[in-house]
Amino acid sequence: MALKRKDILPEPELPAGSELLDRGSVLARDWRLGESAFLSHVGHACEADFKRACAASGRITQHAQIGFRDPDKTRRAFAEVHETCARQGVTVDRSGICLDWSMGYARDDRTEEMRGTGLLLEDIEDFVHLTQAAPVAPHFGDFVLGFPAAIENTQAALAAGSTAIGNLGQYFTFRLPGWDDDVAVTEATVTALGLIAAQDVEILVHSNLDDGFAALFTDLASSIGAVLLEKYIVEDLIGASMSHCYGHHFSDPFRRLAFQTAMAQVTETPGTMVYGNTVSYTGGDAQNYASLAAYLLCDITGQRHTATGHAVNAVPIRENSRIPDIDEIVDAQLFAGRLVESAQGYDGLFDFERAERHGAEIAEGGRKFFQNVMSGLTEAGIDTTDAAEMLLALKRLGSKQLEQAFGAGLTDADALRGRAPVAPSPIMEEVEHMATERIGHISDDDIAAVRDAGFKVLVATTDVHEHGKLVIERVFANVGIGSIDGGISADPDDLVATARTTGADAIAISTYNGIALEYITSVKAELKANGLDIPVLVGGRLNQIPKGSNTSLPVDVTSELQAAGAIVCGQVEDAIPALLQTPGRQS
Repeated sequence: MALKRKDILPEPELPAGSELLDRGSVLARDWRLGESAFLSHVGHACEADFKRACAASGRITQHAQIGFRDPDKTRRAFAEVHETCARQGVTVDRSGICLDWSMGYARDDRTEEMRGTGLLLEDIEDFVHLTQAAPVAPHFGDFVLGFPAAIENTQAALAAGSTAIGNLGQYFTFRLPGWDDDVAVTEATVTALGLIAAQDVEILVHSNLDDGFAALFTDLASSIGAVLLEKYIVEDLIGASMSHCYGHHFSDPFRRLAFQTAMAQVTETPGTMVYGNTVSYTGGDAQNYASLAAYLLCDITGQRHTATGHAVNAVPIRENSRIPDIDEIVDAQLFAGRLVESAQGYDGLFDFERAERHGAEIAEGGRKFFQNVMSGLTEAGIDTTDAAEMLLALKRLGSKQLEQAFGAGLTDADALRGRAPVAPSPIMEEVEHMATERIGHISDDDIAAVRDAGFKVLVATTDVHEHGKLVIERVFANVGIGSIDGGISADPDDLVATARTTGADAIAISTYNGIALEYITSVKAELKANGLDIPVLVGGRLNQIPKGSNTSLPVDVTSELQAAGAIVCGQVEDAIPALLQTPGRQS
């Protein structure tokens, strides 16, 4: 069915992209790029110039992600990581800053109840103090662009001397709890992009593809199409520079390398970083070091062969279980530095020609996806020359509808999105693999019992991390449990309202971002207020920073969740006996 403007943008009037960009340009009269320790140290006007110089000389750059809640510890981490590594001959070139998700709200709208586990910078001075802590490029990658506070956070990042600001990918997929005004978010984001474009030096507009549509596409060609769409909006319509990050979900080294070559074929703007393949961290320290070496070797060798400007990102080996401490960040960076030295002899072992051929196939599919989207939006009546309309239309259509309607692959009724992928997405394959593996832990008797029971379970996430939810839904589908889509970043009151209207027998919640206890407490209170007595199952990263804590590290809250009445599921199959023991069901 053809798309129609009234179904995508039903508003009688929307803010014009040109007017929003003009607002940003006016703001640029007062908000200019400030100084940073990094730019003073490297002697370049911006990080993009530094990246180009490093790529030309063959130097591999390194990125460290700093994720502490305490501002003083964050500044100390910037300095200690850089200085400790430098003493051992390893240069950490850039540091990512894990801002708290509540930074997405305007400063005056934030409350203590909104806090997650990330860093909260209260004012511009906090931004400046951070970027002066060490001569590393400050990467404000999350919760700046794409949120209600996009303008004020971009102003602060620029004042602090940051020349890599994001995360545009989050605009398309992230939702702040309690916030549903996507038009206001679009206005703020386009205005902030106008402010960036009006600077005297090149500012990289960062987008983590794995935070955007790419994480939910079934085809890597669609992901490259997303690169082209964002590049078109930011570079052609707005006049800024678009820079991309990927890597979280690329466990297959061949497709990881091929995707890098595909990106090199569709954009010349330096990339920000290749993120670590964190989904492969499933074992103990020794096993996770093997995973760290595997993806780093691929990324380092890829940059040696085709320099795209991406810094390599050594993720500490315990990152999947808790926030790594300073010494663990240092260990990972030293590991990467030594691997950069050791990797020089591995070039001949990689089949770059094969990777480039596959990358060309992915890039060609990406171009086809891009053209299909542009033609489809034009036919629907969307003004594809207006940055605001383009962003809002893509956001509202979402990954599933975009890929179903415009994917590069041939029609295939048996495929997940109705199209055979040009290059299957590794993360979707992993979701299927994980679901199959977990089903293997469920007995035939239990499967028969849940099929007979005909359970309907409302499945949702507390935050934007959707892959746990996808695994739950795939397992449930295969054992005969009906899944009701409760959405991502679901508000507790909305979730309970959906449970009531759909007659759900239980609620299954996947959580990641450190608000497990607070969220479950709210859900249980809403259930009680609505007179519902159904099980609440929860799994994922079950931690939270205690209120009043003097540490930036969250603690496990499993026992507290159980005390609050939740059924804690260490694995998805733990939901099966919990459901079978449900004393009563809604009529």
